[in-house]
Amino acid sequence: MKILPYGKHEITPDDITAVSEVLRSDFLTQGPQVEAFEKAFAEYVQAPYAVAVCNATAALHLAYTVGNTRPNTRALTTPLTFAASANAARYCGATVDFVDIDPDTLCIDLAQAEERICSAPQGTYSALTVVDLAGYPVQTEQLYNECRRRNIFLIEDACHAPGAFFHTAQEERIYSGSCRFSDTAVFSFHPVKHIAAGEGGMITTARKDIYDKLCLLRTHGITKKSHALQEHHGPWYYEMHELGYNYRLSDIHAALGRSQLNRAVQALKQRRTLAQRYTKAFTQNDIIIPPANTTHGHAFHLYPIRLKNRDEVYAALRKKGIYAQVHYIPLHLMPYYKRFGFKRGMFPHCEQYYAECLSLPLYPSLTAEEQDYVIEQVCTYARS
Repeated sequence: MKILPYGKHEITPDDITAVSEVLRSDFLTQGPQVEAFEKAFAEYVQAPYAVAVCNATAALHLAYTVGNTRPNTRALTTPLTFAASANAARYCGATVDFVDIDPDTLCIDLAQAEERICSAPQGTYSALTVVDLAGYPVQTEQLYNECRRRNIFLIEDACHAPGAFFHTAQEERIYSGSCRFSDTAVFSFHPVKHIAAGEGGMITTARKDIYDKLCLLRTHGITKKSHALQEHHGPWYYEMHELGYNYRLSDIHAALGRSQLNRAVQALKQRRTLAQRYTKAFTQNDIIIPPANTTHGHAFHLYPIRLKNRDEVYAALRKKGIYAQVHYIPLHLMPYYKRFGFKRGMFPHCEQYYAECLSLPLYPSLTAEEQDYVIEQVCTYARS
């Protein structure tokens, strides 16, 4: 029986060639591939600057760090996300608070988030992280302006959303990760994501000062740039200016990511085509589709549906070789975060969604026949 996972990477001959060329080169790491990948990715998401790192968790950690997240401050995010979105703030010593989701977008409720930061004393929150869940582009324009007034660092967790976009009231197209209305954005190159580099992450920003600090922190806080050195002993000389980290991405991963990026536009087009087929089929069969799934500009890392008998359908699909998945277990219900006083009932929209959600197979190499099989089996077992 063929297994249909919820997400799947695809490696082409071009990908293999790109990696093989690095393996035969003089640089497996700290070579030219990382900068080339950064430039290409920044152009793709229309951001002025991009910094490649070893994974998206490292990217989030650096984003919180440059945003001055530290002990005795608080960071705000959604409970409906992977653990790293909140954990990275804890690495900096901050207290994490949550805001419930908007049941239409499945992302942080923007009105509640704005109310929370506006009702708190100035300086309470150092950072606010919005998550583009499933690939939905959170419209951060108004929230970003409020964050700027209150000196709150706005991070866009765009790991699900390369290529996603929304339009402003003036009909200007804003791409996820462009940082028009955020201070930084982070992306993931895990194999189930749009761009599969094996592992890897990227941070984008529109600010040169943030870019420079990210580059420094990524490599132990060490620099060899002559203009930054306090002394100069010779060509070998370097200085450590900050307590940084070893968060570098290798040239091997960068070459694979850059090769995958070359077909990102076509892959995203195929994701959207598959999503439209799901939407059409499920609408005709009265299966609940989150309104976000019909959003123009959605990047469709995931295609979630809502089912009253989710657990029953999940089990039935696995017997048929369809490995759907649940995204995500609410963070506030994790044992770690319960230690801080979070408990069931605090974020009802998130909890209700978790009880009903199911992410169906969605990846560019999914064939029409395979997708029809998924649709048939879901419709057989589903009860909306």
